[in-house]
Amino acid sequence: MVQRFCLIMGLLVCGLVAGIARGETYKLADGQELVGEVLPSSANDAGVQVKVGEAEYKQVAWGNFSQEDLKRFAGNPKLEAFVEPFIEVTKTEKLQKTEANIKQPPRLELPTRQSLLGAMCSSGLGLLMLLMLYAANVYAGYEVAIFRGQPVPLVCGVAAVLPLAGPVIFLSMRSRLEPSQASAVAAPEGAPVGEAAAATATAPGAADETNPMRADGAAHPTSLRLAHLESEPEKKSALPPTTTFQRGQFTFNRRFFETKFVGFFGVVRRDADKDLVLVIKAARGQYVGQRISRIAANDLHLQVQHGPASEEIMIPFQEIQQVQLRHKDAN
Repeated sequence: MVQRFCLIMGLLVCGLVAGIARGETYKLADGQELVGEVLPSSANDAGVQVKVGEAEYKQVAWGNFSQEDLKRFAGNPKLEAFVEPFIEVTKTEKLQKTEANIKQPPRLELPTRQSLLGAMCSSGLGLLMLLMLYAANVYAGYEVAIFRGQPVPLVCGVAAVLPLAGPVIFLSMRSRLEPSQASAVAAPEGAPVGEAAAATATAPGAADETNPMRADGAAHPTSLRLAHLESEPEKKSALPPTTTFQRGQFTFNRRFFETKFVGFFGVVRRDADKDLVLVIKAARGQYVGQRISRIAANDLHLQVQHGPASEEIMIPFQEIQQVQLRHKDAN
């Protein structure tokens, strides 16, 4: 009996010691200490239950625990989500969490330093650009040869051997005249090129060499001859002058045409303006009309003659650039 009693007492003492060993001490926010065992299964947003004795539990809110205990609860996966909003983050920890980890992107290696010509020759695109510049240089020599009257093979060959410098040399030279032109020019020595050209144009017999039919008394084998030039001004002077209305100086709208060209709205033209035509230069072309058949707020319809037939063409006011009133035989 004594042995059984001692055994029972020993078990009770061991159980009590084990219970005390399982209990932990928690510091509360008000300075008190709480000894017990936190039950993770009872945790919720309000708090958690702490077993402080046999069949004795106490509900403790999360805000009553100290920061050390809350950080210790955060190590438990069942309590981490509840205690995380109550844990105060220090400035150092906040900087560590928000610190940006900047990763440098890969950099391209810079090519070795070299001259412009060497750099262009080291790539396909640079070689293509050099080839295009060389071809443009030869073509410039061709244009200079035509402009200065020099032999084309000579100038193009010099431009091919001396790029840029060859065309510039020939461009700085005087224009080369043909032998017939040089003999016709009778300018004094040292006269400018402009005076020499004027002397060529006014040299006696120059007009006859250009057009022998212009000479007095010249007759064509078929008895054809040119009309005298002095009759042309007399013929032109008999025509009425041409009146031009330019955009910017006049506003082309319905009122403009109704006030300026009253005679062009009738079916029958009067004797005074029956030989006059209306020439309208627009963005889509030039139209020579005999009559304005219709007119609206934004456009007009001009009657244009095509041989024996006539056609109405619609012309918007905003496209009209110039309007002329002239005789049908005037140019």
